[in-house]
Parts: sequence; structure tokens; C-alpha cells
Amino acid sequence: MKRILILFQFLLLTLLPMSAQSWAGKQAKSMLTLKTFNADGQLLASSTGFFVGNDGEAVSTYAPFKGAQRAVVIDAQGKEWAIQEMMGANETYDVAKFKTAARKTQGLPVAATAHKGESIWLMPYTVNKQPQCVAGSVTSAETFMDHYQYYTLALNIEESQVSSPILNQEGAVVGIVQPSAGGQRGVAYAVSARFANELKVTGLSINDPVLRQTSIPLAMPDDAKDALLTLFLASSTQTEQQYTQLVDRFIQKFPGEADGYVYRARLHAAKANFQSAEDDMQQALRVKGNSDDVHYQYADLIYQKGLYQSDKPFDAWTLDKAYAESQEAYRLNPMPIYLQQQAQIRFAQAQYAEAYTIYEQLTHTDLRSADVFFAASQCKGRLGETDAQMALLDSAVNQFTRPYVKTAAPYLLARAQALTEQGKYRPAVSDYNEYEQLMSAQLAAPFYYQRSVAETGGHLYQQALNDLDRAIQMAPTEPMYRAEKASLQVRVGQHKQAIDTAQQLIQLAPDQSDGYLFLGLAQCLTNQKAEGARNLQKAKELGNDQAQSLIDKYAK
Repeated sequence: MKRILILFQFLLLTLLPMSAQSWAGKQAKSMLTLKTFNADGQLLASSTGFFVGNDGEAVSTYAPFKGAQRAVVIDAQGKEWAIQEMMGANETYDVAKFKTAARKTQGLPVAATAHKGESIWLMPYTVNKQPQCVAGSVTSAETFMDHYQYYTLALNIEESQVSSPILNQEGAVVGIVQPSAGGQRGVAYAVSARFANELKVTGLSINDPVLRQTSIPLAMPDDAKDALLTLFLASSTQTEQQYTQLVDRFIQKFPGEADGYVYRARLHAAKANFQSAEDDMQQALRVKGNSDDVHYQYADLIYQKGLYQSDKPFDAWTLDKAYAESQEAYRLNPMPIYLQQQAQIRFAQAQYAEAYTIYEQLTHTDLRSADVFFAASQCKGRLGETDAQMALLDSAVNQFTRPYVKTAAPYLLARAQALTEQGKYRPAVSDYNEYEQLMSAQLAAPFYYQRSVAETGGHLYQQALNDLDRAIQMAPTEPMYRAEKASLQVRVGQHKQAIDTAQQLIQLAPDQSDGYLFLGLAQCLTNQKAEGARNLQKAKELGNDQAQSLIDKYAK
């Protein structure tokens, strides 16, 4: 009986690898070696992997991709293929999925799971020869992320076999060998192959810190909306070259989506390749049909060119063309935003009356806002209708209630500036004060100078001097603020203080006339006529037109 048992155990051990041999030769064609390289072209790391799809999709360990600029795989026939894009990665379980340039590949079938006690085999990488599979069994299967398994195996592995596939009796892959922390012989670990195979990118993956650790391009999501989100996020995070390649890949994957052509048209236009941009916009119209959004985007592209690249001629793109495209968008779908675009175009054409008419129409739509009233006020200002301009600025501010929120700040500032220009200084100061409360952390010297002008006009002289001091403190090398301060000090009779300010101005800008002018004037007004006359003469020599009249009035 004992002899029979021994014989049975021997036969069992010999049958395990023999059962694997029935599919080992076929499945070995799915194996590969991964090699990654740094920016200098030097080998960074290597690992085992295997194909899981029929169009070059493969999985392997993630660690070799960290810092990689380029990567390749070598298949079981010894052929080398470039890795084109990352399809997903997980650093915690050290797995990655990627797309290679290989086509018509044989992917390993992926099993859903394996159970405790089940027989398994490790498939090693070989080139053009029968692999010697290593037999073992599952000793435990722990569930993670609700429906994936992390396996403990009764299996002897070598360090070089990390990332090799673990196959079941049918030759389907159930796991990927993980590094063994303890190094215990006869014990190995594997993460679910299904987990690795189901890795995928989403619209937010472009900002995934794991995937950003490699320079291998990111795969485009399978859903067009997710892919568009990728393009939107990538526009502010990737280099121009990377972003251009991403847009091209979007078009390649979604040739029927107009947005890809619109994105690429904008890239062409930014480089003044207007004919290429025109071609892409025409293609966008062809694939989308007569789309209001494409006409709107087309109009905006031409409008932006008219504003910022008017020195680079392209006869096909005029503001009249932009207006016509915007009109077509509105005809197809009468949305207020298209009217707003038309108003902006007419304003850019200096057709202020027509632009105002459109803005006034917008005040009766869902777009009624402070911004619309402000834009309308700009039209009236250009037409010289100051009362109408002020009424519209009041309407812009009145879209908010006290206490004002920060979004009201631009309109308060615009009204303060308009009030100053119209000589309504004290109301202007009130708006400047409101603006200061909202924007105190972002204020710079020009703001305090502007408010000092209104304060001076409103006879609020001490407040004006205080603001000029703030401007000087913030911009100590700007001569204008000291010149204005010296001028105001002379005006309010602070002649000794004006002398000090003027002397500081001369030290700061000895080649400018203002310091000598105000110093000479202040000296004359404090009975220092000889010194004052010399400084006024110096101001005259430096080209100051007021100097002679002051010499005639005060220095003789």
C-alpha cells in the first residue's frame, strides 16, 4: 500500500508540468520583455510582461516606467516593438497596462479568479523555444477593491521572474507575480491579472501623479467626452509639443468628433498657420454638419486673430467673416451667447452704436449681468455719451448689493475711473474706497496713485498725500509718485516738505526736470530765491516748459 501511495505522489508531481505543456507552447507566444530608457537613452530598467490583447495591449510591472522617456518590448520571437502609450497604472500593486506598436498579437486569456488549493503554473519568458513552466498552488486569495484577488502561492520563484504570469489549468492568466518582501523560499505572491487588464485612463488621468512619473504618452480615453476633458486639462499642464501630439491622437481615435479639429485649428492659428486652421475648421463643419457650436468656435477663432494677430494678414479671415459665422450660429440656435459674440465683434470693428444695440438686447435675456451693462457702457463712452455711460455703469454696480462681494470690484473700479474723468471726484473716491476694501491684498502703487488724483480733485489733500506715500513705499524707484507728491505739497503750502521730497526726487532721477522744478519753486516760496532760480534754470535746461514762467513769476 505504501509503495502504491508513493507511486501516486510521484505521478501527480510529474503530471502537473505535463498538463501545463499542452498549452505552454501556444501561451508562450504572448510573453515579452519590457525595457525602459531615460532621457539620455540609457537602459533604466527591465521586466517581464505579456500581451493581453490582439492589438498590442500588454501588462507588466509599473516600477520600470518611473522616469522613463522611452520604452520597448521584445516579444517571444525576439522582435522589438515601441511602447506607444500608457493605458493605466497602479503604483500600490506595481502593475501597468500599455499599448505597443505590435499588431495582431496573441493575448493571454484572463481568468476571473483562482481559488485556494487550485493548481497554477508560472510562465517564464523564452525566445523561440518551449518554456519550462513552474508548478505550484494557491494557498490563499484575499479580496481587494471589492472584486479583485491578491494571491499567496506555494511556488518557488527567482527575482527575474517578478511580473511573470500565473496561469491556471486551462492556460488562462490569473495573476502577475509580485516582489516577495521576505524572500521566503516556496512562497510567492501575485496580484489579479484581471485587475491589471482592467486598468484604464479617464478624463482626469492626465493629472494622475502616478502616470505623470513617466514621459510615455498617456492613452486617449475610450469615451469621447472623457477624451475631451483630457484635452482641456492638458492644455495647461503639458508642453506645446506634448499637447499637439495629444490633439492629433484625439483626432486619430475620434475622426468623427468636430472638437478635435477645432482644438487643432486653434493650435495652427496660434502659430499663424491660418490656412491649416481654416482647413481644420472646414473639416469640423463637415463631420459635425451645420453645427451652431462649430460656427461659434469658427467666429471666435477669426475674432481672436483680428484682435491679437492683425499684423499677420490672411484675406479669408476678416471681422465681417467672423460676424457672419456668429450670425449663422445664432440662426441655427438662437442662444444669447451668440448675440454677445456679435456685439464683441462689432465693438472690435468700432461699430459702437450697433454693438450697444445688441448689448441692450442682451439685458433682456438670461445673460443680463454686470458684464453686459459694463460692455454697453464702453460703447456709450466711445460714442461720447457720458451720461448714458454713467447710467450703465450704475446698472453694472447695481447688479450687486452691499456688502459687496469681490466680483463687484472691477465694476466699482471702472465707475471710479469714469467719475474721475468726468470731474466727479468725491463719488469717485467713494468707489475707490469700496474697491480697496474688496481687493486690499492685491493692491499696488498705481491704485493709490489713481485714488490720489481723485482725492486731489475733491480737495481731500491729506488723503491724497497719504496715498502718494503708499505708492512711493510700494514703488520706491518710480519718480512720478514723488513728483506728484512734491507738486501737491507746494500746492497746499507744505513748502519745506516739498523741498525734502524734491531733493529725494533729484537723487532718484537726476536727469529729469521735475525734481529741480519743484525744488526751485519751493525754495522761491520760502525766500530762497537765489537757490530757487538756479534750480528752476536747471529744470529749464533739462527741457521743462513751465520753468521759464516760474522764473519770471517767482525768481526775479
